Amino acid sequence: MIKIDSITRKYGDITAVDNVSFEISTGEIVGLLGHNGAGKTTIMKMITGYLEPTSGTITVNGKDIGSDRQAIQQEIGYLPENCPVYPEMTVIDYLDYAAALHGLPEETRGASIAKAIGRTELHEKAVQSIATLSRGYRQRTGVAQAILHDPAILILDEPTNGLDPTQIQHMRELITGLAKKSTIIISTHILQEVQAICDRVIILKDGKKALDSRLDSLSNEGRLLISLDVDAQEAIPLLRNFAGVGTAVPVHSVDQSDHGNIFALNLERSENRYERAASLARAVHDHGWRLYSMGFESQNLETVFAEISER
Repeated sequence: MIKIDSITRKYGDITAVDNVSFEISTGEIVGLLGHNGAGKTTIMKMITGYLEPTSGTITVNGKDIGSDRQAIQQEIGYLPENCPVYPEMTVIDYLDYAAALHGLPEETRGASIAKAIGRTELHEKAVQSIATLSRGYRQRTGVAQAILHDPAILILDEPTNGLDPTQIQHMRELITGLAKKSTIIISTHILQEVQAICDRVIILKDGKKALDSRLDSLSNEGRLLISLDVDAQEAIPLLRNFAGVGTAVPVHSVDQSDHGNIFALNLERSENRYERAASLARAVHDHGWRLYSMGFESQNLETVFAEISER
């Protein structure tokens, strides 16, 4: 549905997004994760057509953002960063105005507004001035305008910003429900949000793509930790040359026991990692070394993000 091909965005001498490519399929919930300034918001603005890439292409359902911008924008619901709304308007008036901008016909506009208000639980605030709302309710108002026209693509920049724990839970449920009919891209720097609702994560660092992975596959990519009674100088050559092992490095851990030296092995993804571990254990035994322990390192989004941040 969405194809990003080698996009770069520069502001003068500053490169905000640097040669990023990825594709997003229909129905996916994808989290754009990264520290402030990583390029998340810039990528979202380019997908929605609010910014042009300096180079590269963006296509949505086969349409190019450069030549078919208006057609693409009609398929997108967008919650920008910091939720820009008109504080002097009431919630319902603002949504009516937004519905007109989306091109919703007058005869169906009321039903669409009522549906959006119900989904975002804004009933009690519908006739209040936006200026009187808390930050959380303003955020809900922004989400309501983004879903008014039942968009095929929903792009949310920090959708839980300013929400309390109960509101965050409701927002997660809402986004999960919307994903049944929409493709959703969420920008955040909060790991828990990505883990709670996303199918896939794209991590950005300094404007570049550092990781693109399904969340359920991260736990299957942990390193193999092996404890042996030999030192690194003797063990590393054998471990690195073993079939299916990509890299092998000694690990110096404060939790390390007195029983042997610990080595971390990255196995090639094409390999069955459990079969490879069993074969490696046999090779160590045949080599006459003592094998004290072997196991796969626990890995999750938090450990992966920390590792990328330290690079």
